[in-house]
Formats: sequence, structure tokens, C-alpha cells
Amino acid sequence: MSVAAKICGLSEPAAVAAAIAGGASFVGFVFYAPSPRNVAAARVAELCRAVPAGITRVGLFVDAGDATIAAVLDVAPLDLLQLHGSESPERVAAVKRRFARPVMKALPIADPEDVAAADAYLGVADRLLFDARPPRRAGALPGGNGLVFDWRLIAGRRWTLPWMLSGGLAAANVAVDVSSGVERAPGVKDTAKIAAFLAAAGAIPGARS
Repeated sequence: MSVAAKICGLSEPAAVAAAIAGGASFVGFVFYAPSPRNVAAARVAELCRAVPAGITRVGLFVDAGDATIAAVLDVAPLDLLQLHGSESPERVAAVKRRFARPVMKALPIADPEDVAAADAYLGVADRLLFDARPPRRAGALPGGNGLVFDWRLIAGRRWTLPWMLSGGLAAANVAVDVSSGVERAPGVKDTAKIAAFLAAAGAIPGARS
């Protein structure tokens, strides 16, 4: 069994360095203006210079058009595109074709119907990410809310794609994605929390980050 950790919402060199030093397999950058973790593509290009080969650089987009994604990719060297909005399977397939990069589709989970919706993405996405459904309030972000869904909804389930779990984590054999849990304030990463999270992930018996 192995655990691959993803630190998402990075925007500062110290936080990127902490993620790398702690053994993160993925580093994530948010390209969604309403988020406190939103970062400019030029800034991400600078941050990515410190990311060694073998660590996947992920760009998070929310219902973004082709022009928005293209503008980021013209500047920032991303390896994986994370679609964290209401993108349909058709849209996921189109993004993958258009930009020739693997795509991870985030799915909001609150009930069994949400889990069943993952099946529609099995033939088009390269990875799945299960996150808690955002709160029903105006201006709620699609992710990074620090919420936990009932993990029993996915217990014992198997998918033909690699998948990640996000939101209030205790991982055993899945890749994990954390953002708000390693911040001292919304959008501001805490290097000590990053190190502690990655150490905890690596401490799981038989696991590696």
C-alpha cells in the first residue's frame, strides 16, 4: 500500500519547498479568481522552477473555458489539469484532447447518488478526486472548505482509475489532497503544518508519500 500526498493551493516559495521536502508527490496551484488561494500563472511559473522532476505539477480550474486554460498553460508548466467544477464527462474529454494533458475530475460527495456519478467519468478522466460537497450558501467555494463527507459512502468501492480523497483526511491506501488543513489563514500556507501532514501520511504502515 502507498499514500501519495498532494499539497494544493500553493502560492509561496516556502510552502512549495516544505511540500517538496516533506515528500509530496503532487503540488497544486489554484486558478480560480474567487478563491483566496488563487495565484497568477506567472507566479506559478516561478514557483515551478523549484519543483524537481518526478513531482506532478497540478493546475486547478473551475468550469474554465479553453481560453482561460490555454492562457495559463502558455506560461505555467503544468503536468495535470484538475477540473473542480461542474464539468461534464464530455467537457473532461474535450479538455484532455485540446491540451494533451491528463485530467483529474473532482466530484462533490454528499450522498450515494454523488458516488454513482463517478462512473460516467471512468472512460474519460485519468484520475478521480472525491471531495465534500460545498455548503449551500452564496459564494461557497467548490473545494478547500475543510469539510468532511461520510467516507462510508465510498468504503469498499473500487474504480478502474486512480483516485484521491480530499477533505478531513485519514488515508490508508489512497492518494490524498489537502489545502485548508495546512493553512494558518485562508490562502496562506503554514510550512509546519505541511511538514506535519506529510510526516503523518508517510507514517502510515507500508506507506510512502
